[in-house]
Amino acid sequence: MAPEAGEAKNAGGSAPADDSEAGTARDSAGRPVEAGRLGEYRAKRSPSGTSEPFGGESAGEAYGGRRLFVVQKHSATALHWDLRLELNGVLVSWAVPKGPSPNQADKRLAVHVEDHPLEYASFEGVIPEGNYGAGAMIVWDRGTWTPVEDPDAGMKKGKLLFDLNGYKLRGRWTLVRTKGSDDGRHWLLIKERDAYQDPQGGTADYPDDSILSGLTVEQLGAGGDFGAALRERCAEWGAAEAPVRAATVQVMTAESSDEPFSREGWVFEIKYDGYRLLAESSGGAASLVSRNGNDLTATFPEVARALRGLPYRTLVMDGEVVVADDEGIPRFGLMQKRGRIVRQDAAERAALQLPATYWAFDLLAFEGHDLRQLPLLKRKELLSQVLPTVGPLRYSEHIAERGKEMFGRVVELGLEGVVGKQADSPYVAGRSRAWLKVRQVRSGDFAIHGFTEPKSGTKGFGALHLALREGDGFRYAGRVGTGFSEALLKELGDRLRALPVAKPPRGDDVPATERDRWVSPELVAEVEFKEVTESKVLRQPAFMRLRHDKSPEECVASSEWTRALPEPAQPISPTPPQPVPFSNLDKPFWPEDGYVKGDLVEYYRAVSPWLLPHLADRPVVLTRYPDGIHGKSFFQKNAPDHAPEWIRRIRVYSEGSKRELDYFVAEDLESLLWVANSGSIPLHVWHSRTADLGRPDYCVLDLDPKEAPFAEVVRIALFLKEVCDEIGLPAFVKTSGSTGLHVMLPLGRQVTYEQSRRLGNILALAAVREMPDVATVARRPEQRDGKVYVDFVQNGHGRLIVAPYCVRPLPGAPVSAPLEWGEVNGDLAIADHHIKTVPERMARRKTDPLDGLLSMKPDLGRSLAALQLILEG
Repeated sequence: MAPEAGEAKNAGGSAPADDSEAGTARDSAGRPVEAGRLGEYRAKRSPSGTSEPFGGESAGEAYGGRRLFVVQKHSATALHWDLRLELNGVLVSWAVPKGPSPNQADKRLAVHVEDHPLEYASFEGVIPEGNYGAGAMIVWDRGTWTPVEDPDAGMKKGKLLFDLNGYKLRGRWTLVRTKGSDDGRHWLLIKERDAYQDPQGGTADYPDDSILSGLTVEQLGAGGDFGAALRERCAEWGAAEAPVRAATVQVMTAESSDEPFSREGWVFEIKYDGYRLLAESSGGAASLVSRNGNDLTATFPEVARALRGLPYRTLVMDGEVVVADDEGIPRFGLMQKRGRIVRQDAAERAALQLPATYWAFDLLAFEGHDLRQLPLLKRKELLSQVLPTVGPLRYSEHIAERGKEMFGRVVELGLEGVVGKQADSPYVAGRSRAWLKVRQVRSGDFAIHGFTEPKSGTKGFGALHLALREGDGFRYAGRVGTGFSEALLKELGDRLRALPVAKPPRGDDVPATERDRWVSPELVAEVEFKEVTESKVLRQPAFMRLRHDKSPEECVASSEWTRALPEPAQPISPTPPQPVPFSNLDKPFWPEDGYVKGDLVEYYRAVSPWLLPHLADRPVVLTRYPDGIHGKSFFQKNAPDHAPEWIRRIRVYSEGSKRELDYFVAEDLESLLWVANSGSIPLHVWHSRTADLGRPDYCVLDLDPKEAPFAEVVRIALFLKEVCDEIGLPAFVKTSGSTGLHVMLPLGRQVTYEQSRRLGNILALAAVREMPDVATVARRPEQRDGKVYVDFVQNGHGRLIVAPYCVRPLPGAPVSAPLEWGEVNGDLAIADHHIKTVPERMARRKTDPLDGLLSMKPDLGRSLAALQLILEG
């Protein structure tokens, strides 16, 4: 075990040092910290021997219960991780020899060591030999922690329950003091059950590099010239040797495109909703410069801190700084809150409450080389190698050629749009059609040249008068009167009234009433609109935001605005469905039962009102039996060439096939009947929809009995229903159509496939713990000992489930039939639900027992927390 060289055995045994040694430490509220809190820390270190901080400044106060935390990986006498939590003005610290793990089974030893000053959260470097804790240390993770219960009481009783919101560590954790610890220093660090827990994971699953420098602790300790290899690459590619400074670079900007496009030789990036900034790191100093030359370095201290940590002599990047909401979506309103902060102490506090991330999408210069004439993809290749894996600085990934698909995905996520870029384009100043931006709405930036007085009252305004730069002056572009909050009406109204009075801009439709006021064009507004009229005035405009990073002189008209808007994309194929030419309807498909192919076609016609909602907007895989259930069969993912054009298709990359496939989407009656006529008996579908393939509608637990009695399947299903009821998570059930049951949990497309699988795993393990005599999660049949297999593994990207109401290729023509929970009892028989009985059953019932499965959006966080309590109890 190796905390910082002797921390555990020496802790508590040193006399406190005088606080005058390095100034008076203060807590997060600015109050003096008693000398004893940092006395032990200072007694072990010499200011002349190490660059470690000695305390005396506050790192920011907690907001809404949020406090600073840091994990530093430290190669001292032995490798370990140091977990530090801000509490009462210091960093309470534990040395964790094996590191934090997302696996709850990994109960990591954590040795409580001396408190550290708050400034230590930013320390990264090599502690020289001969000093306490000598060795390399990196900032492995950093963020905020929120105590679930009173942290002071938790420290006293030896159990601290808290949530972490870092770049690597997320979710709920516990520190528990061990009973056998004589000195009270030995604790256990345990991951709690939630969406971030991984029963198969470990410490090695986290990125191992620093969130500041991007170096591993081994690389930092070895030292050397970290930029040498990249400089050689720059020279090989012919980059010019010339100094480049962020303050002198004129940024490259994109033209607008009305509609998304896919194009060979182009790459596509997310268009972020933030501030465009040039970032420079030079000799340990950092600068963040807006496109109009404003220095915003102090506004975003967490980004500047990471820039200073990069282990290179000089570099200049182009990118966008954003602030995301709790769901990870960039929000410009949050960005504006950060952008208005100018005081350093306030910016540090805001960095805890509203952390910013700089998404870098271009590298313009590196260690004396001007890269702007290199092709874009070469610049991005270098950029990807200089940035940390995660942290305040992030690399903006791109997708080649498939711009339409990417645009659909980002719109579904609520992002602003995409930027398409020619893969071989150089970086040039000003607007260029080598970069094209596509947004959800048509928008532009306009100078505010005036306003109208409100109809009543003296505060605020009625509408803004907009203008665009044209020649040596401005041309009127219309007015916008919607999209303002009450607070903005007052704030912006006060600012406008303080501007110098000016003459109106030129134009044919400039208003001239007693309510119109004209001011000097000094402010810029971003406005969305439907189109620009022939007289160059906006139609149906709405205010979006103020642009602090753009000058009125940059507000010029775009030729793209005059193009007609594209028609909305249709969810169906371009040609209408046609009558299906049926064939061989009298061919025996279930010869022992007397069912022919025509019975299959008519069954799917009869149940289509209930089946089609489960097929809509969902890739489907066919299993074709051209000669019935006793003949040869084959899977068919890729739509055959002879299939009608009017059946919708979606192109998806298949991991199994290692290529892109055109899946059918059978979302109308004619498509369903064509599929049935092709001899496909069951239809297997994805858990997710084509508009958002990464987020499933439901989680499935497949209860597979094999040799186990069906009564035990029923018993497990009812237990899962009982647990779901207790945690407030809706649950539905259907027969598999074979031998088991499918328990289906609605997710509302709120989580990823991996998170869905973890939820299924937790519930499956709960069933095994409650009923170890009948339930198992062993995948291999020979390991199940006659128990029911609770299969959660099917909740993976691209995994399939037989769709509700589908027939199975088994004797008796059984159907995967949705059930009411009251039907799940000892009298349930899967064979009772078949090709003849299910249409009659649904004609009587009228409603689908699975109604709500595809539309519910349960509170998954609350359900997971309740499930955790049940498992602990």
